[in-house]
Amino acid sequence: MASLFERIREADIGIRPQVPETSLEESPSLSAALGCLVLLKTEHLQPTGSFKVRGATNKIRVLGEAARRRGVLTASTGNHGLGVARAGRLAGVAVTVYMAASAPTTKRRAIEALGADVVFVDGPPLDAELEARRQSELQDRPYVPPYNDLDTMAGQGTIALELHRQAPDLDAVFVAVGGGGLVGGIGAAMKHLAPAARVVGVWPEASQCMLKAIRAGAIVETVERDTLSDSTAGAIEPGSVTFPICREVIDEMVTVSEDEIAGAMRRIAEGERWIVEGAAGVALAGLVRTADSYRGKKVAVILCGRNVALETFLAAMERAGTPSAGEVARESAHESRVEGTR
Repeated sequence: MASLFERIREADIGIRPQVPETSLEESPSLSAALGCLVLLKTEHLQPTGSFKVRGATNKIRVLGEAARRRGVLTASTGNHGLGVARAGRLAGVAVTVYMAASAPTTKRRAIEALGADVVFVDGPPLDAELEARRQSELQDRPYVPPYNDLDTMAGQGTIALELHRQAPDLDAVFVAVGGGGLVGGIGAAMKHLAPAARVVGVWPEASQCMLKAIRAGAIVETVERDTLSDSTAGAIEPGSVTFPICREVIDEMVTVSEDEIAGAMRRIAEGERWIVEGAAGVALAGLVRTADSYRGKKVAVILCGRNVALETFLAAMERAGTPSAGEVARESAHESRVEGTR
């Protein structure tokens, strides 16, 4: 833990100016509704639309010159691939991204637009990770892990240093959990900087790999279902370095339903006028579910990304009960008529 914290502090300097510090914004609407001071960490406003650019940039930063010349490989459901593609482009490093064939088309196109090559792998996201690692050895090219790597985790952990500078008296931070790189990095730093703050890990009910592992005391095979939080979906690599760290730093574990995720996405859209992806909705949904425990407290929610397909976002809004486009149009027309009579 101490060595990881030192890596995080080094990364906080080393990834600048390629990775900007994101703002921590108070949400008056959420604060009023939930009875606590809600601060939103705007990672969805990163250049690639996700926090993943932090870990990717840091990992490429620490590679030697010879390794950079060979180019790098990675595996991703989208956001990590975008981060590696951007970091590679800025550093002049060739990038190949292995993706599950089921990965969102919008993310694939965005990765290719940044100059990276994309290779599809049949099967779940873990199969793409394993194939990328295998090809890394065959081709003698460095692998940039999406979560199972201390340098990647250190990059993600820089969020916690920013949180501490922006709000040193936080009572809790809510984080969506997939492979554990984000919550592990944030948690490792928070335990040094603000040990009294609770690190709350939140999972979709449909995808609980790390949660099941923590409860079992070992990484176990877990059945996964489709979820709006595709960025956190996928099994954990055997022997992942994130597992023991997550066991140590996560203070509270919460699961949320697909309806709760959709509802949280709607709250952000209506209250903040931001489109966020399902994983960001997961973190907020965790706070909504546990709000009674945090009344009068100051809490941060990590809005980890915005890269969601339009049809997926619209489906989430419909699921959450958002009025149809026709209803919105009729309401707008009515408001215009009322405005005209004033």
